[in-house]
Amino acid sequence: MQIFRTLSEEETEKIGGRLAVSLKGNEVIALSGGLGAGKTAFTRGFCAALGVDDGVSSPTFALVHEYSGKFPVYHFDMYRVTSWDDLYTTGFFDYMDSGILIIEWSENIVEFLPEKRINVAIETVSDNEREIRIEGADRL
Repeated sequence: MQIFRTLSEEETEKIGGRLAVSLKGNEVIALSGGLGAGKTAFTRGFCAALGVDDGVSSPTFALVHEYSGKFPVYHFDMYRVTSWDDLYTTGFFDYMDSGILIIEWSENIVEFLPEKRINVAIETVSDNEREIRIEGADRL
């Protein structure tokens, strides 16, 4: 497990970028953390490092945003997903193995995620400080 401390949104984005450049293009990234922890900031940096030009925002109501860069990136928000039926209707399983899946609120669907995944837990330490724990990835 790798542990990082960040003191700003920009630093959180940089950690996301460091992870992105180490990937092959078909990984599942499971993000967890409370409201405002920095999951979307992490994803923004992640996507920027892959050359995504689109504005990255949380897909809370759309459930998934698709981005094109070095690899296809599918950004999911599972905040409102509470059952197998909910998950199935998002089309989640159709995206598997077709690019990188980065999933906010992954803790809501953990039993449906592949065992081989990268877990990123973001914890709010103070107003600006975050602790980011990454498990399942090569050294960043």
